[in-house]
Amino acid sequence: MSTDNARAAAEDSLEDYAFRYVPRTFRRWSAASVGATALGSIAFLADFSIGASVGIDHGTANAVLGILFASVVIVIVGVPVAYYAARYNLDLDLIARGSGFGYYGSMITTVVFAGFTCIFFALEGAIMAQGLQVATKMPLWLGYLISTVVVIPIVIYGMRALERLHFWTTPLWLALALLPLLWVLVSDHEAVRAFTSFTGKSDGSVSFGAVVSSAAVCFALTPQLAEQIDYIRAMPPRTPSNARSWWTSFAFSGPGWVIFSGTKQVIGVFLAVYLLVKVEPALGHQATEPVKQFVGMYQALVPNWLAIILALGLIVVAQVKINVTNAYSGSLAWSNVFTRLAKHYPGRTIFVLFNLVIAYALMMLDVFTLLSFVLSLYANVVMAWLVTIATDIAINKWVLHISPRFPEFRRGMLHDWNPVGLVSVGLASVLSLLAFAGLLGAAVKPFSVLIAIGVAFVATPVTALATRGRYYLRRRSDGIDSPLFDDDGNPSGERLRCHVTGYTFERPDMLASAERGPHGEVQYVSSLALTLDDSDRYVLPPEATRPPHRAASRGRGT
Repeated sequence: MSTDNARAAAEDSLEDYAFRYVPRTFRRWSAASVGATALGSIAFLADFSIGASVGIDHGTANAVLGILFASVVIVIVGVPVAYYAARYNLDLDLIARGSGFGYYGSMITTVVFAGFTCIFFALEGAIMAQGLQVATKMPLWLGYLISTVVVIPIVIYGMRALERLHFWTTPLWLALALLPLLWVLVSDHEAVRAFTSFTGKSDGSVSFGAVVSSAAVCFALTPQLAEQIDYIRAMPPRTPSNARSWWTSFAFSGPGWVIFSGTKQVIGVFLAVYLLVKVEPALGHQATEPVKQFVGMYQALVPNWLAIILALGLIVVAQVKINVTNAYSGSLAWSNVFTRLAKHYPGRTIFVLFNLVIAYALMMLDVFTLLSFVLSLYANVVMAWLVTIATDIAINKWVLHISPRFPEFRRGMLHDWNPVGLVSVGLASVLSLLAFAGLLGAAVKPFSVLIAIGVAFVATPVTALATRGRYYLRRRSDGIDSPLFDDDGNPSGERLRCHVTGYTFERPDMLASAERGPHGEVQYVSSLALTLDDSDRYVLPPEATRPPHRAASRGRGT
C-alpha cells in the first residue's frame, strides 16, 4: 500500500466519509438540521409518475391500497436499518458488512444500491428533459445531457453543499407543488369524485393481486432509505438533553420518509385522473409524466404561458434536489466497492462521472417508458437485500443474539464473506425473479415481491442458526483497551493516531496494528488504511470466536 495514497484518501473523504465511520468532529449539525436536510432529498417527481402508473393500470382503490401496503412494509424494514445508521453513524454498506454479509460480501448489496441511484437519476433526468421539451421545444437528448451535467458542481462538494441546497430550495418546492394542488382539491369537487371512482384499466373491483402488483412498483423505491441514511449517519450523539429532538428527526427523516413518498404517489394518481378526466382524455399513459400533470393543474389557475413556466420551475428544482443526492450517494457506493477491490482510491469525482454516464445511457434507452416493468423487476432484488439486513438486525442481533449487537465494519474484525446474507439474498432474489418471469406459474407471478420478502425474512435467521453465527466475526477484540462507547451508548469520540497515514481518527474507526512500534509498543491503524492495504501487514491475526449471547451483548451501545 502507498502511504501517500492512504493520506490522499483520508483527505478526500473528509467531506463525505465515503467508506468510513462519520466522526463526531464532522457531526456538528443539530438533529433537527440533519433531519430537515435528509427530507429535502425526497422532492423527487418519480413518485408522481409511479402513483400515476399504478393508478392507470389498476384503478384508484387498488393503487392507493398498494401504496399503503408498500409504505407500511418499507417503514417496518426501515426502522432497524435507519436506527443503526443514525445511532452508529454508518452508511448502509458499513452496516451490511456486520449484518450478515462480511467485509467483501457487502459489495454485492452496494452494487444493487448504486444501480438504484442510476435508475432513479435517469427517471428524474428524463422528467426534467420532458419539461424542457414542453417549455422550449428542446430535443430530449439535449435535455438529458443538461439534466445530467447540471448537478456535477454541487455533488463534487459533498454533504455541506447538499445541506445548503436543500435548505434554500425545499420551501420553494413545497409552494410550487402543494399550493395549486390544495386549491384544486378545495375548488373542484368533481375532480375529487372522479379520482375516488376511477377504475383505470381494471374492471373496478378491488383484488389482492392488483394491490400487490401496485405495491411491487412502489417497493422499488425502498433503496431511497439508503440515500436517507447517507444524511442521517451525520446525526449528533444521542444524549438525555437532545433525546426528543433526536428521535423526532430520526423518525421522520429515516423510516418516515416513506410517509411523504406515499403521499406523493397518491397525489400522482389524482393528477393522472385529473388530466384524463378534466384536461385531455386521449393522453393515455402520457398522464404519468409530471410535466403534463403540473401544467394541466396550473392551467386551471393561471394563463397557459405562466402554467408552463411554473411547471418547469418545479421540475428543475425537484430534479436538481434529488439528482444531486442520487449522484452523491451513487458516487459513494461505487467508490466504496472500487477501493476495496483495487486497494486504491482515485478520488470520488471519478465515480460521480461514472454514475452519471450510466444514468445518461439509461435515459437514452428511454427507461422512463418502461417505468412499471423496470421498477417491478428491480423490486424483487431490492426487497431481498433490504429485508435481509433488517432481519439480521432485528432478529439475529436482538432476538437470537447470534449476530453481534454492534454492526462491525472494520477489516480484520470481519470474515471476508458471510453466508447468512449471501444465501438469503441469493435464494430470495432467484425465487422471486423466477416467479416474476412466470416460471412458477401464472397464479404466483403477481406475488413475486412477496416471495422475496418472505424468503429473505425466513432464510436470514435459518442460515445464521445453521452456521451458528461463526462467520460474523474474525476477531472479538480490536486490541485497543479504551471503550468503544461513551456513557450514553454513543460511539466514543476519543482520538487515536494512525501510524500509517499520520492522521488522527476517532476510536470506532481504529484498531490495534499488527505492526509494533520501534520499542515494541502498540500502534494504531485506521480502517481507511486497512481498506487500502494489500499486504495484510497491519491486520491482526484471527482469533477463536464464538457467537455472541445475551450476557455478552450487554454494555454495548443501544
